[in-house]
Amino acid sequence: MSLTYEICIDSVEGAIAAEQAGADRVELCAALFDGGITPSLGTVRAAVAAVSSIRVHVIIRPRGGDFIFDAHEVDAMEHDVALAREAGAHGVVIGALTPEGEVDRAVTTRLLKAAGGLPVTFHRAFDMAADPFTALETLIDLGVDRVLTSGQEVSVLEGAPLIAELVRRAGDRIVVMPGGGVTERNVARIVNETGVKEIHFAALTEADSPAVHRNPHPFMGGELRRPEYQRLVTTGAGITSVIAASRLN
Repeated sequence: MSLTYEICIDSVEGAIAAEQAGADRVELCAALFDGGITPSLGTVRAAVAAVSSIRVHVIIRPRGGDFIFDAHEVDAMEHDVALAREAGAHGVVIGALTPEGEVDRAVTTRLLKAAGGLPVTFHRAFDMAADPFTALETLIDLGVDRVLTSGQEVSVLEGAPLIAELVRRAGDRIVVMPGGGVTERNVARIVNETGVKEIHFAALTEADSPAVHRNPHPFMGGELRRPEYQRLVTTGAGITSVIAASRLN
C-alpha cells in the first residue's frame, strides 16, 4: 500500500528538504515548541514559491495553549485562512473546541467557508475532544477532509488502538492521519496496527547557530529556556529514514 507522507516543518528550508526527500505534503507552522502556530504570510509565500512537486498546508492557530478561541481570535483565524489561500497555500490546518470539549461547529464552519474549497485538516485539537467518536462524526458532517491525531495519547504508538477504531469508523468519509512521536523505529508498526493511508511526522535535528559573536547572558524567551544559539532544522535524511522504514512491512 502506498502511503502519503506529511512533514511538519517551520521553515522554507524544511519544505525544500521534504520535497527532495520524497514527501507528499508539508504542514507549515511557526513555533513548533508550542505545538505550532500560524506562520507569517511572508513565510507562506516563500515556501509555496520554493517548491513545485509538494503541497504546502498551513496551520491556522493564533497562539499556543488550549483550542477555545474568543471572537477576536476567530476573526484573526478567518483572515489568516483567506490570506493563506490567496498566498497560494494548497490547504489549511485548523482546530477549535468548545469549553465542553466538543468540536466548535460555528468556528469550524466559518473557517471552512474562508478556505474557499481548499482541503482542510482538523489538527490535534481533536486529541483534546471529550468524545473522539462524536468529534469524528461532527468533522465528517462539516465536510473536513482529514483529522490529525495521536489517538488522544502522548504518542501515536500508545494511541494506535483508538486510531485503528477511528480508521474503521471513518471508512472513506474522512482521512484519519496519525501524528505525534512517529519515528523510523515505530512507523511500520503504527501503519500495520492502524491501517492508515497517510502519516504525519517531523524530522528535526539540532543545528548550531551560524552566529560568530555570542552573548551568553540574555535570553529571548521565558524561564523555560532553549539554547539561544541552537536551532532545530528539518533534515532530508530524517525524512528519508522514516519513509524507508514505513515500507519494511
